[in-house]
Amino acid sequence: MSWSDTTAPAASAGPIEKVLYEVKKTIVGQDALLERLVVALLARGHVLVEGVPGLAKTLAVKSLAQAIGGDFHRVQFTPDLVPADIVGTRVYHQPTGEFQVQLGPVFTNLLLADEINRAPAKVQSALLEVMQERQVTIGRETHPVPDPFLVMATQNPIENEGVYPLPEAQTDRFMMKVLVGYPSATEEFVVVERALTPAAVIQRIIDPETLVGLQNQADQVYVDPSLIEFAVQLAHATREPARIGLSDLARYVTFGASPRSSISLVLAARALAYVRGREYVVPEDLTDLALDVLRHRLVLSYEALSDEVSPDLILSKIMANLPVPEPAGRGR
Repeated sequence: MSWSDTTAPAASAGPIEKVLYEVKKTIVGQDALLERLVVALLARGHVLVEGVPGLAKTLAVKSLAQAIGGDFHRVQFTPDLVPADIVGTRVYHQPTGEFQVQLGPVFTNLLLADEINRAPAKVQSALLEVMQERQVTIGRETHPVPDPFLVMATQNPIENEGVYPLPEAQTDRFMMKVLVGYPSATEEFVVVERALTPAAVIQRIIDPETLVGLQNQADQVYVDPSLIEFAVQLAHATREPARIGLSDLARYVTFGASPRSSISLVLAARALAYVRGREYVVPEDLTDLALDVLRHRLVLSYEALSDEVSPDLILSKIMANLPVPEPAGRGR
């Protein structure tokens, strides 16, 4: 048996499989998106989703929230939104003559920030600060957000008027950026067919407390040092592609991936291994998530834009030139 072979799903991964099965009652296709949402939940990260309207992005997050028994809030971002609309504010209570704190929609388990690039920078910064610190300070009081806490932000790639693109330093706070495409003809047929009948009722499979326990179990998945080294070398190669013989790519990359990228890649791979029923990470766990973890962390040059060179193309070439490790052992 090779090191990359998978074992039978462990009993501890059962609840995650049941959650995904329950969500699939309402979602057709989108397997990659659902898997990455679960990975982000287990790894305590956040997901940025890019896709045209009508691809069930909102329904996916809502169904996932129902399956884990958590609270779900959706915020439609608009140009007139202010930070207090999402994090909360102090409201004057006239009968008592005191200010009372009114918490915003970020105080939930799963938050959908719909079309995040439609809000100005102050609102985006307020949300991303909550994502990083997992708390909000209103007045002199600090309020932690519930645990678990996942933000899924969407942005529409086909519009360029009335939008405020996220600065690179802010998109770096997202663990993954997932690209969602159109369904196949067969999948779309099933989508239309399901639309003719009442929507399926999503049953609660676990509760937030159980999910926290699953997060702690995923933290125990073993990561071989050679795989950590691979993640670090992959991030370094985006900054200095000449080190792996790809000097022709240097003119396309203004800034490579930050150190946060290698951290996110290892954490996400560890969670993915747990979802797949293993107690150790294999190279495929890293390579399967590399594009999602790294694509939004590259700052491309104007030359790359003019030559229509995408981050995925650059990352694919780097991964093809970077040897994948084959550790001798499977665990401790």
